[in-house]
Amino acid sequence: MSDRFAHHLKLDRIHDGDRLELVADDEERRAIAERFGLVSLDCLHAHATLSRKGAVIEAEGRIVAALNQNCVVTGEPVPAHVDEPFRLVFMPEPDVRRSEEEVELGPNDCDVVFYEGGSIDLGAAIADTLALNLDPYPRSAAAAAALKEAGVLSEDEAGPFAALAKLRKGSEAS
Repeated sequence: MSDRFAHHLKLDRIHDGDRLELVADDEERRAIAERFGLVSLDCLHAHATLSRKGAVIEAEGRIVAALNQNCVVTGEPVPAHVDEPFRLVFMPEPDVRRSEEEVELGPNDCDVVFYEGGSIDLGAAIADTLALNLDPYPRSAAAAAALKEAGVLSEDEAGPFAALAKLRKGSEAS
């Protein structure tokens, strides 16, 4: 079983304007859910339009997913829906032996996927895009009550303005 939503595309078969629909089957969804620690991944599909400039391939489209994550407080399943546009740029792996200088990435470089050989894996890049769109701290409806019961202060109670409000109330009582 693969831990990825593999969809390999050979470079010599990619043409400007190609359109693709990718839909994860049951096994792929289970593997992705396991990889990202999800309770379930009920659907994952994406569409992409490809463009090509020499060895650089750009994929632009939309990812849609329905899933359940564990609440970070209660452990209960929290339903989530991802419906996001994406833009990925596939570039040949740079030759790191050529240069010892540090490379600084800008905001437009964050969606660059490097590849080696004669193909790219659009499915794996889309699965990674899904991971980047997940809520890192999902909370169920019962989370606030569970935190309060455990004695954890809310942001309003623990923040700097809460401390100032307590000082103010203390000075008004005198």
